[in-house]
Amino acid sequence: MQKLINRPEDFVEEMLEGILMAHPGKLRQAGDSRAIVRAEAPVSGKVGIVTGGGSGHLPVFMGYVGPGLADGAAVGNVFASPSAEQMLAVMRAVDAGRGVLQVYGNYSGDVMNFDLAAELAEAEGIAVATVLGTDDVASAPGDKAGRRRGIAGIFFLYKVAGACAEAGGDLEQVRLVAQRAAANVRSMGVALAPCTVPSAGRPTFELPAGEMEIGMGIHGEPGVRRGPLEAADAVADHLLDAILADLPHKRGDRVDVLVNGLGATPVEELYILYRRAAMRLKDAGLIARRAWVGEYATSLEMAGASISLLRLDDELAQLMDAPASSPLLARL
Repeated sequence: MQKLINRPEDFVEEMLEGILMAHPGKLRQAGDSRAIVRAEAPVSGKVGIVTGGGSGHLPVFMGYVGPGLADGAAVGNVFASPSAEQMLAVMRAVDAGRGVLQVYGNYSGDVMNFDLAAELAEAEGIAVATVLGTDDVASAPGDKAGRRRGIAGIFFLYKVAGACAEAGGDLEQVRLVAQRAAANVRSMGVALAPCTVPSAGRPTFELPAGEMEIGMGIHGEPGVRRGPLEAADAVADHLLDAILADLPHKRGDRVDVLVNGLGATPVEELYILYRRAAMRLKDAGLIARRAWVGEYATSLEMAGASISLLRLDDELAQLMDAPASSPLLARL
């Protein structure tokens, strides 16, 4: 293991300390827990947007804390869910009296802990709604879409929910628009090399040189197919074939496109994937309205990438174009 860390057991705490020291005017800690919120939280007259999950995926989750995005995030250990108490601390810190929307990926530990946090918050008089990211088409068939994992496509949910809340939408309006976005997002990824969790000190899975795994999850969950590494165009085709087969669409529909790096893949290679994706979308009669290319949901130093599509209507397009900023993200 070659990492720029001190003691593995201090990895998360020192990372959080560094982020807060680097962005003191943008982010602050809520109480003494791993609860990170906007420096100005709670924002008067606004529905609070909260998220959370395990460390190791920056900019997910706390990287999406900022104006036009989320108001706070609960931070767990590497690849491990935060506790209910951490998420409750976030909700307390961001609630301005109009309720709180939880937006997070569909993983069993997160669901269990955040459902409990919602119950505790509601007992304190905080109205809570929840929208789950379930965009990974590789993780379950279409007739069991509710079991799918949330991966990089959650970016679109943060953007849409945050914009609606910033514009003054009430809790039900924000929930509905985020849910509509979630229903129209599809993603699929490919892994080229594993990552190493600091506390374990060894790779999370084995993937021999010269091989790839289509559909592998961001924690090393098994994909749908392993085989020889193929050219970038062929890899993009595999991902788009699965996404387009699952996402209802017709010629003339608009989509926003996210090509996401998993932590160790150069941005140059991501643009090569986008090039092929744009060609495929044009051939399918779809309009690639906007593109985001870079690292939006990583897995430590895992090599690989994912492609996500959001099918748009007029309202979703407007919300995706609304101003947003975060100290951990360069392009929104």
